[in-house]
Amino acid sequence: MQITYDQATLAVQYTGIQIDCEPMLRITDLKLPLDHTDDALRAAIIDKLQISDAQLLSFDIARRGYDARNKRNIHLIYSIDVDVEDEASVLARLADDKHVKPAPDTDYKFVAHAPAHLPQRPVVIGTGPCGLLAALLLAEMGFKPLILERGKIVRERTKDTFGLWRKNKLNPESNVQFGEGGAGTFSDGKLHSQIKDPRFLGMKVLREFVAAGAPEEILYISKPHIGTFRLVSMLEKMRAKIIDLGGEFRFQSKVDAFDIQDGQLQGLKLADGEYIPANHAVLAIGHSARDTFQSLFDAGVYMEAKPFSIGFRIEHPQSLIDQCRFGDYAGHPLLGAADYKLVHHCKNGRSVYSFCMCPGGTVVAATSEEGRVVTNGMSQYSRNERNANSGIVVGITPDDYPGHPLAGVELQRQWESRAFELGGGTYEAPGQRVGDFLAARPSTALGQVEPSYTPGVHLTDLSTALPDYAIEAIREAIPAFERQIKGFAMDDALLTGVETRTSSPVRIKRDDQSLQSINTRGLYPAGEGAGYAGGILSAAVDGIKVAEAIALDITGPQ
Repeated sequence: MQITYDQATLAVQYTGIQIDCEPMLRITDLKLPLDHTDDALRAAIIDKLQISDAQLLSFDIARRGYDARNKRNIHLIYSIDVDVEDEASVLARLADDKHVKPAPDTDYKFVAHAPAHLPQRPVVIGTGPCGLLAALLLAEMGFKPLILERGKIVRERTKDTFGLWRKNKLNPESNVQFGEGGAGTFSDGKLHSQIKDPRFLGMKVLREFVAAGAPEEILYISKPHIGTFRLVSMLEKMRAKIIDLGGEFRFQSKVDAFDIQDGQLQGLKLADGEYIPANHAVLAIGHSARDTFQSLFDAGVYMEAKPFSIGFRIEHPQSLIDQCRFGDYAGHPLLGAADYKLVHHCKNGRSVYSFCMCPGGTVVAATSEEGRVVTNGMSQYSRNERNANSGIVVGITPDDYPGHPLAGVELQRQWESRAFELGGGTYEAPGQRVGDFLAARPSTALGQVEPSYTPGVHLTDLSTALPDYAIEAIREAIPAFERQIKGFAMDDALLTGVETRTSSPVRIKRDDQSLQSINTRGLYPAGEGAGYAGGILSAAVDGIKVAEAIALDITGPQ
């Protein structure tokens, strides 16, 4: 990609996304002050490489982050791809410098192409980030996939979701969990991940998102995010691209049963009775497709219970988090709304950690089943709402819900039903001020933190909203987090329950090489629902991997 660097606004202006085939160098860990001067970056590159100004032909920002450990000296950290004269001699001279190396090739390379006569097109079940990227890759390789989604197209789904938030009206098939875009559509839109990615598949994902209308900065900032409103139009553009490439979408098409014969997937039965022959299917159903988990179990597909976490959402004034993290630099445009990542290991052996932290966001109703309350967090791209929110969750394992692969689902349902009861039975969420929670007394009035959750918060006592071991662990963890973020345990901070959909409660095991179910050929468990991803980017990358696996299985090694 070719860029110009406008230091006056500290922004990168992209004039077109393209792959530069010429060799380049990558400089890593290049540090500059937060408010460095107009020409400081170019000067720092020249100084680092010990070259003249004329030798520096061009440069691209590969990554920009910040180090805020010292609030009085926050600085930016760059990775820069540079084009210089006589690159070989520069590399030879700096051979011992671990921060100057050849720039990696991040261009995506297709592993196969569909044969001219394809006997049967592959099917993708689900249109979350995993299913969407699997469908896109299959379409780009010429396989013309059929994409089945139980929910509605994104704009209709958005209306249904707001129906719960504003009118207490839940559509079990069209909500925060189900519909075009998956659960990530109503989230902070975080696009960073800790997965190992030696092939730079994450960059393929990000470039597709930018092509669909995401802000170009997601290609280089260290903690990229999009936000819900931008995701809506992006999904529509990606859908159109897949259709142009020969893919077909069917919404409100729920897979009800799986036809498996002698360990081989033969077809799919939809809820309306239609039968679709299928020898290759991506199973990208998301972490809340509990009825589909049951259908897979009934069909004999191997699965097992896996660990997940349960807890509450906690809200603070965003200004408090900004001040604690950035000090006098709070509000700086390059830093944006501050986030945090916390963990505490408790005396009872449990671990409590922050989950899906949403700076400047809102707590949202995320249930997909009637008579249950589930919370999650969401932010828009601007992240300018008054509160910060995060899940404060406790890790649990199958030892806490033994006996059946779907026992974790039943545990989730138990506490979601209890939250519905504590909230008054109207989809309001049970809430409690942190000071009251720590003192083990019910809340009767709000403090300075106004809840962002709609349909509303019903103040109560949360001590019976989760298992005793979870309540004990969270009560220990909040004061411990206060030592890292002053004000975290403030009396008026607000807890809202319950957070149960942190990840899938099952793992639908697959072979490490073929990526097919370990006992069902042709079925490719993928993404969060199958237990192989945790977040938008990792799920999308997993979608690419299973699409490649299907392509190679159909065509053979290339």
